[in-house]
Amino acid sequence: MIELYFWTTPNGMKPLILLEETGLEHAVTPVNISKGEHFTEAFTRISPNQKIPAMVDPAPAGGAAPIALFESGAILQYLAEETGQFLPQSQPERAEVMQWLFWQMAGLGPMLGQYLHFAVYADQAIPYAQGRYSREKERLYQVMDDRLGDREFLAGDYSIADMAAYPWIRALERDTSHLNGFANLQQWHETVSQRPAVARAYARAKAINTTPTITEKSRKVLLVA
Repeated sequence: MIELYFWTTPNGMKPLILLEETGLEHAVTPVNISKGEHFTEAFTRISPNQKIPAMVDPAPAGGAAPIALFESGAILQYLAEETGQFLPQSQPERAEVMQWLFWQMAGLGPMLGQYLHFAVYADQAIPYAQGRYSREKERLYQVMDDRLGDREFLAGDYSIADMAAYPWIRALERDTSHLNGFANLQQWHETVSQRPAVARAYARAKAINTTPTITEKSRKVLLVA
């Protein structure tokens, strides 16, 4: 049984969506980052970077020793390979998925994270930072919109690349107009949102995290320099 160490952030949602999509047997252990639970010694042994998500496969295929993984992209790749789902085995289809997964990990996630930090969570307005990350958000949206102009999903078929990107786009839903002008991206977002496994994953997350993650008390834990 896969053990997922989870909190309700965009990165945390990625493997939860995949687990719901595959039906792979798993258990979810909440790691409340607003309380600093990601800094505990026990969690650090699993995730040296002290970030969620992380996972443990106590019984890998072939009888190998238990495997602990951190980094959401690595977890998605591992689970997709273990189940043989949502990641093609043959080239060039596999390469298509992997390049868009890496694009999300290196670009979309970090840049939207910075955008949210300076636009929503920072305790002071910094116009330069707000402008920089707002423009990068728009550029990345355009990259996705262009890509989705002639296909339903980022790599053709629905894959771990879509599961990686979707939670970050959804995280910006606090601004209901954020997809205006990006018709292809908006259609993709609606299509992924309607998948039963995605709905189940977000329902589970809502049941796990019943209070706001970022409060005045938790800011010193979460929004460190």
